[in-house]
Amino acid sequence: MGARAKSVLSDAEQVQLAAELAALGARLQVLETETTLSRERLLRLYKEVRGVSPPKGMLPFSTDWFMSWMPNIHASIFMNIYKYLRRHTALEGIRAALRAYRLYLEHVEVHGLERVLSFTRAWMLLRFCDGKLLETAPCTKCGGHYIVHTVDLHHNYVCGLCNVPSRAGKTRKLPGSEQSPADVAIAA
Repeated sequence: MGARAKSVLSDAEQVQLAAELAALGARLQVLETETTLSRERLLRLYKEVRGVSPPKGMLPFSTDWFMSWMPNIHASIFMNIYKYLRRHTALEGIRAALRAYRLYLEHVEVHGLERVLSFTRAWMLLRFCDGKLLETAPCTKCGGHYIVHTVDLHHNYVCGLCNVPSRAGKTRKLPGSEQSPADVAIAA
């Protein structure tokens, strides 16, 4: 196979990856980081896949978003899926992140939950964990692993599901239900 054939195949793989990321709502900065395609091509591809121009602005940069109650639960679900895939499959990098995110979306749908974690937030979570700003710690009550700040003490950590904050999930009821999102998340 000649160099030209390889470059065409490589280009096709990059376009496919960028299309998958755009379809999941990844921000343009994610596409730029994870592919070798030019910004102009990514803009055209994004518009073609999503039907709109990509949102402008900076990527989420604070680890604190992952510490609030519902985002922490969803980020922890995603991270546990991601870690499982890394341990038990040959998936790596962005391919592992894509598969983990799709499984997260499936979990949310099966349990009738609202999607809290966008792909861009999930991608940032992985970057924060790679940068040792965030990690997972086991809950001393349920044994589940949850996202925590790396610098915090985790010796007697109790998760947000075992110690639900008084106002967690009380903002609205699910449509056609007497249950709040907190009740559904705890049941799941």
